[in-house]
Amino acid sequence: MQAKKVQRQGTHWWQQDKSQQSYRPNCLTLDDNLMEDNLASISSPIRLRVYRIQKVQGQNPASAIMSASLQNETEDKRRPVDRRHEAYDFSFFQEMVAYRDAGILTDFTITLNSQHFNVHAVVLAAVSSVVLDLVLQGCQCLALDGKLNKLGVNEILRFAYCEKVELSEQNLDEIRKAASALGVSQLLELCHEYEQSRVKKEEEQTPMREQRRSNLEAIQNLKDNQIACDLLLEVDGDTFNVHRVVLAAGSDYFRGMFTSGMKEVTQDTVKVLSLTSEDLSSLITFIYSGYLQLSWDNIFELTVASMQIQVVCAISLCFDFLHKEITAESCLDVVAFAEAYEMMELKEFSDDFVLRNFQEVSSTLKFQDLSFDRLSHYLAQDGLCASNELEVFHAVVKWIRADTSRRMPLAEELMKFVRFPLMTFRQFKEVRAVNLMLQDEGCKDLYGTALLEFGWTSRGTEHYSRVRQPNQVIVLVGGDQIAPNFATRVPSKDLWFANSFRSGTGLVKQIEWRHLTTMPDPARFRHGVAVLENNLYLFGGSHFYGRCDTLKSVFRYDPYQNSWQQLADMNQPRNYCSTVILNGLIYVLGGDIDTDHNLDTVECYNPTTNTWRFSHPLDQAQSGHASVVWNDKIYTSGGFNCKYKCLVCMFQYDPEKGTTYLADMQKDRAEHVMELLGDKMYVAGGVCNLREFYTDQFTCEVFSPQTNAWSLFTELLKPHVNAASGVLEQKLYIMGGYCQEDYSESCLAHRYDPRLDKWESVGRLPGPSNDIRACVISVPRHLRQ
Repeated sequence: MQAKKVQRQGTHWWQQDKSQQSYRPNCLTLDDNLMEDNLASISSPIRLRVYRIQKVQGQNPASAIMSASLQNETEDKRRPVDRRHEAYDFSFFQEMVAYRDAGILTDFTITLNSQHFNVHAVVLAAVSSVVLDLVLQGCQCLALDGKLNKLGVNEILRFAYCEKVELSEQNLDEIRKAASALGVSQLLELCHEYEQSRVKKEEEQTPMREQRRSNLEAIQNLKDNQIACDLLLEVDGDTFNVHRVVLAAGSDYFRGMFTSGMKEVTQDTVKVLSLTSEDLSSLITFIYSGYLQLSWDNIFELTVASMQIQVVCAISLCFDFLHKEITAESCLDVVAFAEAYEMMELKEFSDDFVLRNFQEVSSTLKFQDLSFDRLSHYLAQDGLCASNELEVFHAVVKWIRADTSRRMPLAEELMKFVRFPLMTFRQFKEVRAVNLMLQDEGCKDLYGTALLEFGWTSRGTEHYSRVRQPNQVIVLVGGDQIAPNFATRVPSKDLWFANSFRSGTGLVKQIEWRHLTTMPDPARFRHGVAVLENNLYLFGGSHFYGRCDTLKSVFRYDPYQNSWQQLADMNQPRNYCSTVILNGLIYVLGGDIDTDHNLDTVECYNPTTNTWRFSHPLDQAQSGHASVVWNDKIYTSGGFNCKYKCLVCMFQYDPEKGTTYLADMQKDRAEHVMELLGDKMYVAGGVCNLREFYTDQFTCEVFSPQTNAWSLFTELLKPHVNAASGVLEQKLYIMGGYCQEDYSESCLAHRYDPRLDKWESVGRLPGPSNDIRACVISVPRHLRQ
């Protein structure tokens, strides 16, 4: 494998080319002038000064960004997080197999009847006690003439390099003999297990994954005990004993160094330039384990260091951290970092995060360090999210007051980006009050400018609206509604998607709904939906209102092909069920089989084989409940029991073991929604018990699985019984449903922002609102233009 570095001033992208084996990797370079220009465009003079000082002292720009930001704010929580790249061990051993087959960096030979097997001592010593003893004695070969056959030796090597070992009755004795002769205890255990069962396990994937991790851990133990190490890395006066082949398998930089005839191939000690000892230590740990400890204290430095020595899987972890852990406190640092290193995708993502969370970001100290150009850029964006335009005005005033003498002359220009026509008269009165205070500080014409903008024009307010178009879309599926003649209810076959969100005057908001497609017959409501690999799955539901009009049919919709496919039916018809995805399988839990009976059964669908099977049943029959998946566990809340009483229970469901009950909710509820935001589960809407009847449940609760505790959050503004829900841009949407008190339809959509603990109305639904379901997917670009 070969990596071809594309080196150009001020950037750091690379291309991979596995066809060549000759190049000399270079460390990343960053043009200092470019770095200063980018920092200057987004940072305060304090930050720029810190960068210049640290540049002289030899600190890299990534460190400068973080160190400077720490001078401008109180340090937030910077808890280190251990991140594991799930595919790293597979990638690592793939490289090791390629090196072995090509004879690259092999340093141990097994001979068998004049045949030679060239291997890597560190790999074989990690699993074989015999080879480990030989390595400790300084031996580099092992003769097995007349003791074993080729099949046994080959399977030992396959096991050491984490290739699949095919155990069968025909080869079991030879493999066991070879494993015994070489002291490969783990393979002996596998042989024993196979012999006991005499049945090949159906699923090889999990054992192989565990075997790769075990072998990699054993290799790391050899490094920790300085066994079979053949290289000393030196940086900043610190040294690290390592194995060349392990570094080459984990880093394109070291692969080029040790496989392309460079002088370092024969050196016992290699000096590493441009990295700190701490960063190199972290990356060596990652190469030997697949784990990288990340926090906001080290993320920028480790991202750059990973790119410098081209540890591709570590780079992936760093970017994953930046995407998942970004906060209002850190997002402007991410913008600065991405811009300085020309990481355009990260730059777009972090800019979008600022726009999505503008109110919270504008409350941070770092917001006050923004340059005029950067702030103007954000204010000019249609996608800027704020409760109302008065909040935008206050953010601008806060920025001006952070450096009044320098920024007051810029105030009039900045106010042109505030969309005053979107304010109500009451909000504009507050603008006037603020303006009077600003006049005392040297600003004379702000109110006149604002008043001119506030005045109604022939264009009305449409021109001024802020319109946000998220990358993904909420899709409404099916449901039913009252017919135009008010005589009957009509099920729907339509799917609609929310193309954009428009903020109008004051608190007025609207959703631009567009028709996506029509589902195959029959129309349905009270169904289940799930999304796997951006395909929408549709389960069961009802097609009419009779006692036995429950469905068991299943369909899959591909939005990029705009095509439907009918899949295998469920074993039982069901509606009011919950659906979740766990480890690539879809689980449908409980539900009603008819209008009088609910189910305790759980069905599991395998998309690969298009088959259904029953899993462990629930503890009790249940319908109208809600389920989510967190940390590879299924969580289910509320619902109706077999007597159709609303429940308070929350439990964890295991497809093999069944139900484990957790802390009860504070309020009973059914026909509600539950969604996962971050690491917490939010429940809202539904009905609750009221003597022999039901009433609307306005109380909302949030569950923390770490503490097994519930807490309340802001109540709903309107009732939403049997509504649709989804999470988009870390906000909870609850849409449609009905009001239990008067059975009127709830045609509104409400959005909850957990950062502000606030619900707001975001508009009306385009069609059916009752017994509707929703999901979040990506749709083709041409549908959104």
